[in-house]
Amino acid sequence: MRPWRHSLLALLAALALLAGVAAGGYWGGKAWLLGRRASQAGTAELVDIPKGATLARAGQVLAQAGIVKNPRLFELAGRLTAEDGPILAGEYELSPAMNAARILRFLRSGRVKLHYVLIPEGYTLAQIASRLDEGGIAQESEVLLLANDPAFAAELGVDRPSLEGYLFPDTYRFPRHLGARAVLSAMVGRADRAWQPLTPVAKRQGWSRHDATILASIIQREAGLDAEMPLISAVYRNRLKRGMRLQADPTVIYGLGRSFNGNLTRANLEGDTPYNTYTRAGLPPGPICSPGRDALKAALHPANAPYLYFVAKGDGGHQFSTTYAQHQKAVDAFQRRR
Repeated sequence: MRPWRHSLLALLAALALLAGVAAGGYWGGKAWLLGRRASQAGTAELVDIPKGATLARAGQVLAQAGIVKNPRLFELAGRLTAEDGPILAGEYELSPAMNAARILRFLRSGRVKLHYVLIPEGYTLAQIASRLDEGGIAQESEVLLLANDPAFAAELGVDRPSLEGYLFPDTYRFPRHLGARAVLSAMVGRADRAWQPLTPVAKRQGWSRHDATILASIIQREAGLDAEMPLISAVYRNRLKRGMRLQADPTVIYGLGRSFNGNLTRANLEGDTPYNTYTRAGLPPGPICSPGRDALKAALHPANAPYLYFVAKGDGGHQFSTTYAQHQKAVDAFQRRR
């Protein structure tokens, strides 16, 4: 073999060895960076990664929270795994005992912390917006603006000027800063699922979803006991059949809006608004709150009872009457004497 060939083979062998050493160093260094953790133990902390945060900014936020020790090494670990995707903004529950690889998986998969938000039955749109704002889920002003946008309501399949009554009351799990659009879409979607089993009944009875939701919202605000919902429904449906005005106090209160001071007066009952069912016949133009399943069901499944009146007894229940004379006696017994 010629001497120059010996030299070439030796050079190639040396280069291969250097490449192997470099590759081993790269993979070893990468594994070391991804395996780094701030401590062997530690409690989980809530860390908010802001929108538009770079890897460098995320590393700084994590270091300030004590989740990582060295923000620059964390950034380098992220750059070495950049093919796994970008980091996503949100509130994360992270621990200093988690290594960099696991933290990056959380940030890139969007495994944000979910918070329970309870929307009680009978809440109005205004109350729902306030509750979402208190929980840091969406800004109150943003919720109200979007929920009263007819174009957005139409996008969600609600052919009405407002989403009042179509935001289903339930316990939700939302991430913070989710925003009004996503929150309202989720709540309307759940309302759609709750209504679906009632669709055949409504069609047989000739009731639209909107009218049934209006009646259900009134039942929801009137009923102190769920068991009485079918009876209250019977009263209002009997009145509608006879052409009688509903004379439902909650609709009057809703129509007064912020001007209502908590004391319903005769002047309030006589003052005309689109929602005053003392001055106007039929159902009001829209729901007055978000009804739950029981109220929706009661609207379409009224009790088989001849009642036309009811009065609160003061214990959460009501006294139901068929005639006005009976009703007057009940009012004397449970209201005027008190």
